[in-house]
Amino acid sequence: MEKATYAKIMAIDIETFSSVDLTATGVRPYTEAEDFEILLISYKVDNEPTRLLDLASGGITGSTEFMALLTDPAVLKTAYNAAFERTCLARWFQTPMPPEQWNCTMVLAANLGLPGTLAAAGAALGLDKQKMTEGKELIAYFCKPCKPTKANGGRTRNRPEDAPEKWELFKKYNIRDVEVEVDIRQRLSGFYIPEAEQLAWQQDQHINDLGVRVDTVLMRQAQELSNQYTTRLTEEAREITGLDNPNSAPQLKRWLAEHEGIEVPSLNKEAMPKLKKQVQSPEACRMLTIRSELAKTSVSKYEAMERGLCQDGRVHNLLQFYGANRTGRWAGRLVQVQNLPQNKLKDLDLARELVRNGEFDLLEMFFGSPPFVLSQLIRTTFIPSEGCRFIIADYSAIEARVIAWLANEPWVLEEFKGDGLIYEATAAMMFHKVKNDIKKGGPHADLRPKGKVATLACGYQGGVGALKRMGALESGIPEEELPGIVNRWRRANPHIVRYWYDVEDAAIRAVQGERVALRHGVKFFCERGYLFIQLPSGRRLAYFHPRLEPEPKFNKESITYMGVDQEKKTWSRLKTYGGKLVENIVQATARDCLRDTMRALWTAGYEIVFHVHDEVIIDAPIGQGSLGGVLEIMAKSPAWAFGLPLKAAGFEASFYMKD
Repeated sequence: MEKATYAKIMAIDIETFSSVDLTATGVRPYTEAEDFEILLISYKVDNEPTRLLDLASGGITGSTEFMALLTDPAVLKTAYNAAFERTCLARWFQTPMPPEQWNCTMVLAANLGLPGTLAAAGAALGLDKQKMTEGKELIAYFCKPCKPTKANGGRTRNRPEDAPEKWELFKKYNIRDVEVEVDIRQRLSGFYIPEAEQLAWQQDQHINDLGVRVDTVLMRQAQELSNQYTTRLTEEAREITGLDNPNSAPQLKRWLAEHEGIEVPSLNKEAMPKLKKQVQSPEACRMLTIRSELAKTSVSKYEAMERGLCQDGRVHNLLQFYGANRTGRWAGRLVQVQNLPQNKLKDLDLARELVRNGEFDLLEMFFGSPPFVLSQLIRTTFIPSEGCRFIIADYSAIEARVIAWLANEPWVLEEFKGDGLIYEATAAMMFHKVKNDIKKGGPHADLRPKGKVATLACGYQGGVGALKRMGALESGIPEEELPGIVNRWRRANPHIVRYWYDVEDAAIRAVQGERVALRHGVKFFCERGYLFIQLPSGRRLAYFHPRLEPEPKFNKESITYMGVDQEKKTWSRLKTYGGKLVENIVQATARDCLRDTMRALWTAGYEIVFHVHDEVIIDAPIGQGSLGGVLEIMAKSPAWAFGLPLKAAGFEASFYMKD
């Protein structure tokens, strides 16, 4: 497919220097450092030998040919994590690097369930050529500033002439990286990747290139407020305890033992309520309150914004395409926009203005604890471009819609085609009540939380533990009622329950060599060492080296595969089962709905600056576009999802928030 589209394919790997910490800031600020430079470029055109440009040593031989290839639209450029190469090359050569001329081999590897790094992907595939292990030391030596010492003559940077032998090894390392990338790409080239995925990656690159504007005044004033509040509380704590560092857990434990006569095993958040009941003196109680407040004064999100802030006043590269290995969903980077506090503060406008203006005393008088207010304002630090407003829209209960569509749960589909009150409708089915009586203010409104938590927790074969993780106890549901809620939900949703077992059975049969098809184009089959689950969109979920292993606990065979353990972050053999596979299928299908919708929005002229889960944030000029237009596009099901009842809701705003 690549050969038919492009005259040539050029694989590229670069080595760079910058005094900015890449891992802390992302690639854009890294390249904006005054001392940023590209040291080495290795490239391989089709099956020709790999060539190297030693820019750091003044080598320009071959650079004319390289630039001609780099800027030729008929040449497909590839790299492992192509976003890095694209951004660095564009900055260094002051030449646009359209993503339409690039492919990312890391994305190809992720599509096939492989680890994210070049070294780990190569190792998982068992390539003959592996990434050189000396690379980490060489990068630390040549690509980062060094500490000046007498031994190195006081220099702050190592150059090729400072260690010629190391430099020669570094050049070999650079060449090897290109060869490993090419080997991975060629090994995986026979696998089918839909064109829609390449188009989605290209759009993702445009979104990350565009970035989102930051309210720098709010960002910096938030950090100043936190510093002042922390200083004030720390001084008060010193006056109460006489300790040099009252925030030190060992010092505070000793102080409590001496002044209150109690042994304190822990000062963590969970221990605080019990501790406050144990202490006798007002001073000790106040000290524990201060400790709790100090634990809340994290401004890490604001600090991440400042580290990632670029010369254009925007933060870029907030999203990682195919960051979730199993489903292909996007992952957050830098500020982690997928993990921001919900907005519970009523008057965000007033709170923002008080922080921006430095009126911290007034803020505390109106809103109370500054740490809480600052957590509420994180989202609002993202603002539209000058002369624009945000259009913020998200799908309504998309996972519940998708699973009902896939499993053909009739009453759920009918609810989504009508009122869409799934929590009330679920509670009505579970407890045999009238739906309208469960609405807010109705005689059975107390059942709505049970319908909500069951909808969120039980869809993927979850039990009591899943209900607890979804906050069932915090929402006021007694623990002894949880098993009954699980059973009631399962009785109310027999088609979804059946779907768990149908999917598990299909996967097992596929590992045994069959090809199995379920409704809506979901297919299971094994090919070249993979279990594939084909989604309604045509995209495939990949499970590497699947096999069946005995599961004595349930007296059956279980499915295992090789993948990245999300807790240990290691390449391991993992278990899966029907409910988990259904979760993968549903979340991946919802992701593909978002993928196609974002393409449609982009085509309609809407500029997306970032997106979170099932929500899009659009930067639209005032007077152009409309919320209604966005919602209409989002409510249209993709061609491959006939009968899937989608619906979106949204609003317009002068800053990002959760309505």
